[in-house]
Amino acid sequence: MSELTARIIPCLDIKAGRVVKGVQFVNLVDAGDPVESAIAYEQSLADELCFLDITASSDKREILIHLVEEIAERIFIPFTVGGGIRSLEDVKAVLEKGADKVSINTAAFQDSDLLLASSEIYGSQCIVCAIDVKFHKERNRYEVYLHGGRTETGREALDWGKEAQEKGAGEILLTSMDRDGTRNGFDVQLLKLFSSNLEVPIIASGGAGNPEHMVEAILRGKADAVLAASIFHFGEFTIRETKENLREMGIKVRL
Repeated sequence: MSELTARIIPCLDIKAGRVVKGVQFVNLVDAGDPVESAIAYEQSLADELCFLDITASSDKREILIHLVEEIAERIFIPFTVGGGIRSLEDVKAVLEKGADKVSINTAAFQDSDLLLASSEIYGSQCIVCAIDVKFHKERNRYEVYLHGGRTETGREALDWGKEAQEKGAGEILLTSMDRDGTRNGFDVQLLKLFSSNLEVPIIASGGAGNPEHMVEAILRGKADAVLAASIFHFGEFTIRETKENLREMGIKVRL
């Protein structure tokens, strides 16, 4: 991790136009209205906001674009949008509607030249490669999963991370599916694997249960930013509380 300010990023997982949250990508429960949530998070000192259409079927595309535009008109912090980004046209549409960054997951894995073309046109600072990872016990390694965690690829996670960086991804949004929604803490070993081998910023995702977990992800995992949903959506911790906790541990934050 660089000496830059650590970022706290609430994540809005969107399904059918509503914010939802689950455990290990399943058992989703409603967590509110996306626009209201976005405004509230900006007011509560979020550094950025991440918006992921987790089902991303083509019939939801208009809803996503409509929500992107509505949220972008109401907030001023950096805003990342992902889910169902399949082409340069999708990247262009989302950025034109007010997103600051685009997060690409499955389509980037299936054709890494999408990262290359997107970063060449819009700049790597706009392009986030999202990687969903599970630990494969039999092969004793972290592997990549696609389609919201439903499709096993068999590819070693860091190998894909390195290619994504080479193809122009400006950040990696790294989600541990094993930890997602469990609130048992981030997978520090996974974070260290990526942060020590890649040069681009790593956003830690999957497992935040309290501010201490975020401290651990930043200090031990060397993450540049931490993304969380459950602990913020349901009011257990505020972003201010979290940042004050990080600052007490010597981590530079924006307050």
